[in-house]
Amino acid sequence: MKNQLVTEGIILSRIDFGEADRIVTVLTPDNGKIKAIAKGVRRPKSKLAGGIELLSTNNLTIFSSKGDLGTVISSRLISHYGNIVTDMQRTMFAYDLLKKVNRTTEDASDEDYYWLLQRTLQALDDGELAIELIELWFCMQLLHIAGHAPNLQTDVDANPLDRFGKYEFDFDQMAFKFRHNAPYDSRHIKLMRLSHSVDHPLVLKNIADASQYTGLVLRLVTSLADTHVHL
Repeated sequence: MKNQLVTEGIILSRIDFGEADRIVTVLTPDNGKIKAIAKGVRRPKSKLAGGIELLSTNNLTIFSSKGDLGTVISSRLISHYGNIVTDMQRTMFAYDLLKKVNRTTEDASDEDYYWLLQRTLQALDDGELAIELIELWFCMQLLHIAGHAPNLQTDVDANPLDRFGKYEFDFDQMAFKFRHNAPYDSRHIKLMRLSHSVDHPLVLKNIADASQYTGLVLRLVTSLADTHVHL
């Protein structure tokens, strides 16, 4: 990082420090994850306060010193996802999302993590897409970025998945296994494929009757994410 960095960023965490400062952890598209101190930001007339809000994208100028902690010298709000905080369930999910991304990203994290978080917050702010579908999309995308996406094309025996077949999931082989009276069918697999392939969760609005299949699929996918990405 150069001495002065101008970047877009999403605040993952804020910790009060001293009498009026805050230490912020910022996820950026081009410079990974950065920790910096925003001096005097808790004072009533601070010019920095509006640009380091949670659940928003911000434009930040950060000065780096010899240590690991930079200094926020200017900030400007780009977008605030204010609709999220009007719904308690979405608010709690959004804050949990920030914690999960913070835990799973390294300082030099790939830009895909930034766009994943931004698009997930956009979907939560929209208010029309069910949280379960947003979480499903988030987990499938996270598995893909981390290199642990399940096989959604062939079964454990390398046979193409049958639209009329019934399947269980083999966690060791990260693929479906044909079995009569198993819980998963082509509708569940289609929902997983779409969650993996579309580049924005709001696309999932167009899936008819998705609520009938989301619960079972979400339990599977969150289990995979917990195992392989350590959410």
